[in-house]
Amino acid sequence: MEPPCGSRGRNLLASVLSSALAGVDAFAVEVELDISAGVPAFRMVGLAEGAVREAYERMKSALRNSGFEFPNRKITVNLAPADIRKEGSAFDLPMALGVLVANGVVQKRTRMGDYVVLGELALDGRVKGIKGALASAILARSRGLAGVVLPRENAAEASVIGDGVTVLGVDTLREAFEFFEELREIPPTRVDLGEMFEAASRYTVDFSEVKGQEQAKRALEVAAAGGHNVLMIGPPGSGKTMLAKRLPTILPAMTFEEAIETTKVHSVVGLLDGRALIATRPFRSPHHTISDAGLIGGGPVPRPGEVSLAHHGVLFLDELPEFRKNVLEVLRQPLEDNKITIARVLGTVTFPASVMLIAAMNPCPCGFFTDMQHECTCSPITIQRYRSRISGPLLDRIDIHIEVPAVKYKELTDRSAGEPSSAIRDRVNRARGLQLERFRPAGFFANAQMGARELRDHCQVESAGERLMELAINRLGLSARAYTRILKVARTIADLDGGGPIQAFHLSEAIQYRSLDRIAL
Repeated sequence: MEPPCGSRGRNLLASVLSSALAGVDAFAVEVELDISAGVPAFRMVGLAEGAVREAYERMKSALRNSGFEFPNRKITVNLAPADIRKEGSAFDLPMALGVLVANGVVQKRTRMGDYVVLGELALDGRVKGIKGALASAILARSRGLAGVVLPRENAAEASVIGDGVTVLGVDTLREAFEFFEELREIPPTRVDLGEMFEAASRYTVDFSEVKGQEQAKRALEVAAAGGHNVLMIGPPGSGKTMLAKRLPTILPAMTFEEAIETTKVHSVVGLLDGRALIATRPFRSPHHTISDAGLIGGGPVPRPGEVSLAHHGVLFLDELPEFRKNVLEVLRQPLEDNKITIARVLGTVTFPASVMLIAAMNPCPCGFFTDMQHECTCSPITIQRYRSRISGPLLDRIDIHIEVPAVKYKELTDRSAGEPSSAIRDRVNRARGLQLERFRPAGFFANAQMGARELRDHCQVESAGERLMELAINRLGLSARAYTRILKVARTIADLDGGGPIQAFHLSEAIQYRSLDRIAL
């Protein structure tokens, strides 16, 4: 299509609203186009990264293959605000529509300013999926816009935010053009949130599948009830990974707000895999060769790491001593603050990181130091060197240390089903309910999050318990942080026992979960 008569000698301007990602949130980007006389050229300004700059070739082919003429003139594109980096391929569709607007093909502009437009273009004019669609829909709602126009494959994901924003999914560039030219109406995408949430909140594993390991199951129940971090120590094949994978099944069910936060993180990274909503607690198990940026996030344009992908769920670090020391040490701040702050020259981003850390390790390099059925071949100095890879400050941030011995043959062949996850989760929910009511004024929900004031108010210890604590501290040489961890775990055990005062036997069980600091380790 040719531009209107008389338009060749003057500048033609257009503006299309889009969005880009900063961390896990979206911010508005105004795609401005200027088509002017001169030597045919295409220039893009506004701190555009490689994939954004390559949009020219995709946009040019998509326009021509959709039946439009590409203007043989000087084209300047500005992505405002110009002082923030933009990356990705989501600007293809708004740029192509901007060309059509500036060239006079789109003559009705009434809808153009009411929608956030996103989409990657194929060379034949199809609109392909993008990352961060949910964050862009949240942005549109916060700005009071009518809605978002994006790829159809992202429409269900964006529509989970509910009423307040219209989500329009398109398959082709021409379909988007006809909508903005008011030649067609696109039915908004709507989903049944209740049905979707119910279907997405089912787990495929269960604690009833675990044979034996009653002490480890009890420790994980305590951990789930109070939000405590856990270190499991045992020989290969004792079931550490199996136990860790089933921990999310006994955690309280995700709320809708938690599901939205978790889904947004996975959407930004592009890991939804066709799902519109994540309603089960995420379980992330990175390999021990991961870098510190891969674990906590980073890069030239910072992106979430494994810790943020486990937000509201479980981060499982198997073979903990095999992780590089600098990688483990970067976990210290996220475990304390439940967030990750990454500073770069061009700005600072914050990623969510409210996770339960579950770590596992062998008692020695060969793995059989505590196994009565196998002979350990490691020397004392080798064992000491292996264990010293985990720093004391990191161990202090892990509330529960538990031994996971090899499963006995009798337990392994027992055909009776173990206690299901649903029964354990009921006890966990009752304990969490007590904590939610207790800490409502403070704004958090689990014993593991208690500070000095809450410890003083809710963790008083009777005289018999004081004597037990003094003996444990003197004999085990525990740090002040380890002392507070014991109190927090004891408070959780008391909550599982009905929520009464902390008794000496509650402290005794909590100390048992710390004794590995100086005995087994």
